[in-house]
Amino acid sequence: MSLTQNDNSVVVDVVCALYRTMQVIRQTEEELARCHQRGLIHGACHTYVGQEAIATGVCAHLTERDPIFSTHRGHGHALAKGMPPRELMAELFGRETGCSRGRGGSMHLFSPEIGMMGTSGIVGPCMLQACGGGYSSKILKNDTVAAAFFGDGAVNNGAFHEALNMAGIWKLPVLFICENNQYATEVPFSYSSGNPSVGSRGAAYGITGVTVDGNDVLEIHRVAGEAVARAKSGGGPTLIECKTYRTRAHAEGMGDFTYRTKEEVAAWKEKCPIARLKASVMEQWSWDEEVARRFQEIEQEVTSTVREALEFAEAGSPPIAESATTHVYAESSCLPKAPSPMEQSPGTKDRPLSFVAATLEALDHAMAADPTIFVMGEGIGKRGGNFTTTLGLYEKYGAERLCDTPICERGFVGLACGAGMTGTRPVIDFMFIDFINDSFGEIVNQIAKMQYMSSGRLKMPVLLRGCGGVGHSAATHHSGMYHSIYSHIPGLRVVLPSNPYDAKGLMARALRSDDPVLFLEHRELMQAKGHVPVDHYEIPFGQARVVRLGTDVTIVALSLMVQHALKAAEQLAAEGITVEIVDPRTVSPLDVDTILQSVGKTGRLLVVDEAFGPCGFASEIAAQVADAGFNDLDAPIKRLHGAFAPTPYAPTLERAVVPNVEKIVQAIRDLMRE
Repeated sequence: MSLTQNDNSVVVDVVCALYRTMQVIRQTEEELARCHQRGLIHGACHTYVGQEAIATGVCAHLTERDPIFSTHRGHGHALAKGMPPRELMAELFGRETGCSRGRGGSMHLFSPEIGMMGTSGIVGPCMLQACGGGYSSKILKNDTVAAAFFGDGAVNNGAFHEALNMAGIWKLPVLFICENNQYATEVPFSYSSGNPSVGSRGAAYGITGVTVDGNDVLEIHRVAGEAVARAKSGGGPTLIECKTYRTRAHAEGMGDFTYRTKEEVAAWKEKCPIARLKASVMEQWSWDEEVARRFQEIEQEVTSTVREALEFAEAGSPPIAESATTHVYAESSCLPKAPSPMEQSPGTKDRPLSFVAATLEALDHAMAADPTIFVMGEGIGKRGGNFTTTLGLYEKYGAERLCDTPICERGFVGLACGAGMTGTRPVIDFMFIDFINDSFGEIVNQIAKMQYMSSGRLKMPVLLRGCGGVGHSAATHHSGMYHSIYSHIPGLRVVLPSNPYDAKGLMARALRSDDPVLFLEHRELMQAKGHVPVDHYEIPFGQARVVRLGTDVTIVALSLMVQHALKAAEQLAAEGITVEIVDPRTVSPLDVDTILQSVGKTGRLLVVDEAFGPCGFASEIAAQVADAGFNDLDAPIKRLHGAFAPTPYAPTLERAVVPNVEKIVQAIRDLMRE
């Protein structure tokens, strides 16, 4: 913004608004520092003192509809976006009246009602999530702009590269705001980066990059205004490096002068952004008396607001202990009260269909009904996916809804998180689960926790689907399943269909879920055929299927192991052994009731799982049955699982590390002798 005397009243209003926001941030932060010293704050407290100009100058151009994503030093962003100081203070005090209902503290601030989509204690995810907000804007065509605030340490993180690259190739309406305060915790930027300029890095991704004085709120306001206009006009993202300095310690109570000097801090205090704005106004404008009066009124008003905020926070009640496990999921587990029926016999509207064709039918139906669904993955556009999982959809729904991606699993999974938070329903086709493990942190630390940390105010309708399982000599990086690992994580649904009928019904359910779903398809089942209804149907999560009735022994099996168990049961029937087979279909939630009812009838249990044995799915079922069904057991519970080794290449070695029909038959014979 130019400091001219044209339209004086408008300019004064803008300047005063900027001054007020900076005062709110500064006074709130100074009060929080005192509260930390008094022991009123239970955990960390990362203040924004010295950096007020950045959040103020950028957020002045954003509305409540424009989402922002922030990092651990996010107080200033939240306040600049419109969060009342009372909600911020109450959060750090661990009160129910806090912005995150006492679940987040200093590093996890949520207020989706004003577009504050969350701050993170992990460096980097906010940049990927802002890409998701930008992609939602493209899908919804709602003219919003997303912004990510991050420190200089984040630009050395892989998320920075993946985020800027995705934003650049898709021209996403995103602002990347680097608050270069010279230190990442205690590591100086001069040491940690080979390229001393952040702003110049935009050119490497084909986007606009600029460097500004991070203590000059008027210059930041001007540059941010241009960036917002560029984003809204289709010009793509902007990287803005704001060179600034935090004048307090990394976190309150930490030592500050082992890595920097008192003289350095004192010199930067002289460059205070608030004092600088006052000096700029007084030097350049002739009507300084009016502005000085208004500045004084603002200071007094903010002081009163912060005092009231402190009283509000201290008076607030802590959240009740019973609420500690609420909002982990958006939906109930949908467990059946009785054993589920056998799979339906083929009907007049059924026809043979492959596993992959069944899921494709469900996806096509959902995309036709819901324009907020889009698919991302490598080769899922014109090609139709590595396993034809999206064949023909590109021609029907176009490139924005069938979006081919670079090889950047962390990037587009993190994008999916931000998209799910901002009104769209992403489907991530990750090809092989071994690949998506690169994004483990985005799934576990962000996607799985978002509903909980926001107290249910944010939904996470993200579907992560792809292949796994041993076969075809794919070796160790194309053969994993990892369902036991992911089912250990609160907030995720983990689904493993074993046949085309279940695949279509469970996929249809997953596409309407407000919870994140990991949908695992065994590579050896993709072309397997079965009878599938033409009409749309859904299968609830947490409802097991009794695949085969029997009286002598129960087998619980997943995915391809169900098919192996069926073949084994046929062989055993000739020996007079009747096997009941239960397919849980989902590992999280797990239908333990149906398993217990089957064991109550047979008295024996074998759990068959292709994955590694220790700490796995089979161990969990064994523990639960031993706990709740011990009196029904006539023999010890047995487990048959994959070898505790990476998957090898040679066919002879591959067969040695995975359960097969012969091993299941022998395990049942041994169990019957117990």
